[in-house]
Amino acid sequence: MFSVRFMFLILCMFFSRSLSKLERLEHPVTKSDGSLNILVIGDWGRQGGFNQSAVAQQMGIVGEQLDIDYVISVGDNFYDDGLKGDTDPAFEASFSHIYTHPSLQKQWYSVLGNHDYQGNVTAQLSHVLTQKDWRWFCRRSFVLLSGMVEFFFVDTNPFVEKYFTDPEDHTYDWSNVLPRDRYISNLLHDLDLAMKKSRATWKFVVGHHGIKTAGEHGVTQELVDQLLPILEENKVDVYMNGHDHCLQHIGSDGGIQFLTSGGGSKAWRGVILPWDPKELKLYYDGQGFMSLHVTHSQAKFIYYDISGNVLHQFTLSKKSKTFGHY
Repeated sequence: MFSVRFMFLILCMFFSRSLSKLERLEHPVTKSDGSLNILVIGDWGRQGGFNQSAVAQQMGIVGEQLDIDYVISVGDNFYDDGLKGDTDPAFEASFSHIYTHPSLQKQWYSVLGNHDYQGNVTAQLSHVLTQKDWRWFCRRSFVLLSGMVEFFFVDTNPFVEKYFTDPEDHTYDWSNVLPRDRYISNLLHDLDLAMKKSRATWKFVVGHHGIKTAGEHGVTQELVDQLLPILEENKVDVYMNGHDHCLQHIGSDGGIQFLTSGGGSKAWRGVILPWDPKELKLYYDGQGFMSLHVTHSQAKFIYYDISGNVLHQFTLSKKSKTFGHY
């Protein structure tokens, strides 16, 4: 009996991996009502500088109030050039020693940003870091199922053409990415397959680069051309990103909501590009972060500044997929 069960498990694992190459995780729902509370932060790792520590303090306060389940990082985890290796003291100096509030002692799910790719990418993906701080989990791309929500974490860096053709004075770690076209093609195929298989009530996508943004970097045209059609076809509810060091909400009734939470440390760029005011619901140039409260019928998003003041909030309703402001 044991051998039959064992073989069945092996076959199931093999079959599931053959369907999609994206790593799949599940974060259990622990609240009795089945709801989730999550914080979203991006562009943060500066060893406490540029108000990173102050943002972290407010995250801790809000995290305690909300009794958060976990934290999502939308990339640029370590400045300026990622980590040098899995023994780089910047890991503790920018992460473990900064996010010390008891409420933040929860799992962190992270993607990579362009500054992370300017260092040793393998280091951030290493289990060695998890041994140093159990909260840390980072992959290029993966799927996270959490109750009624499925998160699709996407490595957006290889999409950006200029990182390959005009890297300026930056050096990128493209190991395990080249050939680029094949990497992107496989990722899009696997992502589309995973989304089509999803039975989750909510589909949220997490990347580093913006698809719709009025920030300094502007829209990432490669994502508009290649990733956005897949998100639209699979009726994704939200796309969350960083890259622009601001807090932002762009969206229209019934469509995908584009949310930027890139205010984890250095901000105040003083740049806002023209955008349709009917779609641009929030643009805040300073530091801060975002929270999510998700149930089967509603998803509530709140943006906070460095002092914990609420800058903007809105709710998506799954029945009609409309949103309301508060």
